[in-house]
Amino acid sequence: MQTLTVKIRIFPTQPNILRKLGKEYMRVVNQLTEQAEQLRAFPKITTKDVESILPSAVCNQAIRDAKSVYRKIKKVGTRPVLKKPVYFVNNQNYTVSENTIAFPIVVHGKTKKMAFHAITSSREMELVRKAKLGLMRIGEKSGKWYAQISLEVPTSETSHQGIMGIDLGLKAPAVAMTSTGKTRFFGNGRHNKYIRRKYQERRRKLGKLKKLSAIRKLGNKEQRWMKDQNHKISRQIVNTAIQEGVSIIKLERLANIRKTARTSRKNAKNLHSWTFYQLQQLISYKANLVGIKVMEVNSSYTSQSCPDCGAKNKAIDRWYECSCGFKAHRDRVGAINIMRQPVTDGNSLSA
Repeated sequence: MQTLTVKIRIFPTQPNILRKLGKEYMRVVNQLTEQAEQLRAFPKITTKDVESILPSAVCNQAIRDAKSVYRKIKKVGTRPVLKKPVYFVNNQNYTVSENTIAFPIVVHGKTKKMAFHAITSSREMELVRKAKLGLMRIGEKSGKWYAQISLEVPTSETSHQGIMGIDLGLKAPAVAMTSTGKTRFFGNGRHNKYIRRKYQERRRKLGKLKKLSAIRKLGNKEQRWMKDQNHKISRQIVNTAIQEGVSIIKLERLANIRKTARTSRKNAKNLHSWTFYQLQQLISYKANLVGIKVMEVNSSYTSQSCPDCGAKNKAIDRWYECSCGFKAHRDRVGAINIMRQPVTDGNSLSA
């Protein structure tokens, strides 16, 4: 089974009701955890013992969340406090269709299950239909409402034996090498840097005008663009892995990427802000859904070691050349060596 989350936009006709219920949910959880901290034990309570305007099913979930938060107090020593309004509904109390999501709310003091208009993609509905539904979180961001649903999706198995190594970077976002000898470059690093520079220049202009709200909106837009790029790259990688009969994808350990990636001063900001982790997670969950394992390897010297003789050489610009006669693109060398590297801990990455 693969655990993942889908994010679906909903359109409440009375958003103030959801805001009020979200604040009430937050208040109940914080109040119960504070009481438990004072008593040094979480009391045995039901919805009858909690004064709240929440539907009973949602109030029950708030009690469970409060117990979970209280358990964290024992581990970290301090009480976590919810600061943002939120509304959780368990899988027995909501339904999802192509155009609506229905869940219980309180209107004029009465609990009713209300259907909210929603926008769902065909991919999201396909996942929802075959998955075991989990907890649903209702929240607001920048004036827009979303339902985030946790899913447990069954994964398929593959009988293939091929291996793929992937080298991540800025100039070439991802370069893959398979044990069948196929090399493929994914994404356009030059175009990515051009778009990022445009966003940076807009932020500078807005900063001079002190338009903070516009800067935040622009930042959110840039993040959505980056995520879209990573979604496209990860889908292309997994499709190529399927075509080449790959059963294992090897990725470089991200703890080293900012040390091992070669970059100039002008690229330093891009290196530290590009979402390598997000791309890796997208590759992982999409691959696991089709039965391909994703594993982590040590990437030290993978772009300097000759795949033929093992000698270490530094690439000149993007071209690698060894005294033994081996010649190749620098990122292709990295992908080959990552494909051949042993797995660091034998475990696949979590999605």
